[in-house]
Amino acid sequence: MRGADPKSNLLTRRLRRSSTDAETALWGALRSRGLNGHKFVRQAPIGNYVVDFLCREKRLVVEADGSQHYDNCRDELRDDWLLSEGYSVLRISNNIILNQRPSALETIAAALSGDLETVVGYEISFKVPAG
Repeated sequence: MRGADPKSNLLTRRLRRSSTDAETALWGALRSRGLNGHKFVRQAPIGNYVVDFLCREKRLVVEADGSQHYDNCRDELRDDWLLSEGYSVLRISNNIILNQRPSALETIAAALSGDLETVVGYEISFKVPAG
């Protein structure tokens, strides 16, 4: 069992309270094992980072991204670190989450089942650890 980190807990609580519309919509579909029985947590701390959604069992990070995340150098560094720790990283644009939710959920389901190939684009990006 993980020990509680009071500083991290305050940050994650604040992030949960200020969720974007896309995060709220996606959480509605992922919570309570709502996607094919996979357990997700939101605003989960990993190392020095807090990720939007995490399926620990499959080591899958899902990020709901606004336009400020396109070609963001800090996100690339963060993704590289997460990949080096064995996590796959799926970034889906807020636009797709809000306007094409079934497609977003199908993409997440494919990533969970191992049926999604590496994709790098503006609205969807999926990276898997090397090896």
